[in-house]
Amino acid sequence: MAIDRDGGSDRIVVLLDTNALLIPSRSGVDIFTGLQEILGTFDLVVPAEVVNELQALAQGRGKSSVAARFALNLVKRCRILPPADISASVDQIVVHHAEDLSALVMTNDRRLKAVLLEKGLSVIVLRNEKRLELVRK
Repeated sequence: MAIDRDGGSDRIVVLLDTNALLIPSRSGVDIFTGLQEILGTFDLVVPAEVVNELQALAQGRGKSSVAARFALNLVKRCRILPPADISASVDQIVVHHAEDLSALVMTNDRRLKAVLLEKGLSVIVLRNEKRLELVRK
């Protein structure tokens, strides 16, 4: 990550939730290219709890497990955040990290999106199953 002279990052941080990482397999959308078109340069982060959720999904059979295994390969291109020091749901942990990092969050989870927007955080969503869109409150 690039650091400016004041010690801050000059790059946008995008936090991916479980739902976002399943998009490429389910919709065929290249989220990395889509994010680059919207944001230019950025850093991708994934909470450890999201990785754990994907690993659990990958153990099963069917379309969801195939999508989860594909998503776990995508995670290799991201920085994994250490487990949160709070006892909470994965969605609450996503919100916690997003606030802490001032990150944009990519998700298609409606409830999570509503919570993030209510807190003044920006969200990237998949529109019409084919393109990414930045949503701000």
